[in-house]
Amino acid sequence: MTAPTPPPDQRPAETTAATGDQWVIGHGYQRAVVTEVGATLRSFTVGDRPVVEGFGPDAWSHGGRGQVLAPWPNRLGDGSYVFDGVSAQAPLNEIERRTAIHGLVRWMPWRLTGRAQNRVGLSCELRPSPAYPFSLRLEIEYRLGRGGLTVSTDAQNIGDGDLPFGLGFHPYLTVGTTTVDQTRLRIPANRRLTTDERGLPTGSVGVAATEFDFTSGRLIGTTRLDTAYCDLTRDADGRVRIDVDHPDGLAGMTLWADSRFGYVMVYTGDTLEDAARRTAVAVEPMTCPPDALRTGTDLTVLAPGARWTASWGITPR
Repeated sequence: MTAPTPPPDQRPAETTAATGDQWVIGHGYQRAVVTEVGATLRSFTVGDRPVVEGFGPDAWSHGGRGQVLAPWPNRLGDGSYVFDGVSAQAPLNEIERRTAIHGLVRWMPWRLTGRAQNRVGLSCELRPSPAYPFSLRLEIEYRLGRGGLTVSTDAQNIGDGDLPFGLGFHPYLTVGTTTVDQTRLRIPANRRLTTDERGLPTGSVGVAATEFDFTSGRLIGTTRLDTAYCDLTRDADGRVRIDVDHPDGLAGMTLWADSRFGYVMVYTGDTLEDAARRTAVAVEPMTCPPDALRTGTDLTVLAPGARWTASWGITPR
């Protein structure tokens, strides 16, 4: 007699050479896969429909797909900064722009802290290094429920001095169109950041009556976006909601983020490799703008022992 298949929370994780353990969670027709490397959201589907454009079990994340961006999101000019008299230098991983992009934890192995059929919790610790001479513990939970996917983060300063911190996430959203040109996008934001040739902020401008205005929702068309939006319009619950929809109403989703996330980066993938170029739109909630460790703009500062929480999620339609 064949033994019954154990529920997902009792099965050992599958492991791949590329991204380590693969933690599968589910709720109804929803299914998500989170990897040990980077606590990365490798896939999220409803039935047979992809909600995020991720990558296969034997591949690894290119273009930031599904990654956690900490302790800074987006670009850090020259990889260098000074905080409270302490100088730091991160390796440059965007050589042509002389920047360090998307932090340090996206290539680190994360430790499993809890698991059930519909949720998985992971944690990692950053200890002092030339790139980040501070001690930070991050805990992230991915949970599926009736409202879709919720991603919760708990950050704690486990060192003996203040530390600077920023956080972002990098899901690529897809509604099944061949290119993002046919995707309908609504971004409730009044302003966007302007940038120099390196992608570093130089100021902000209003979006009204420009090609960057998606406040009422429209097709992306030929617009090229690698754009940080700010001055976000929030609903009564304090959340900002960005809508991504198929033009025929065949599929859609809302990405929401709580008040900790003051910026949303939107990227149409114009600089990706040919096969992935403009096939999905990255909608990236961020707690601070690019280059925040250098400028201090909206940077979170945690005192020793202090904790900080935030959440965002994706609600499929």
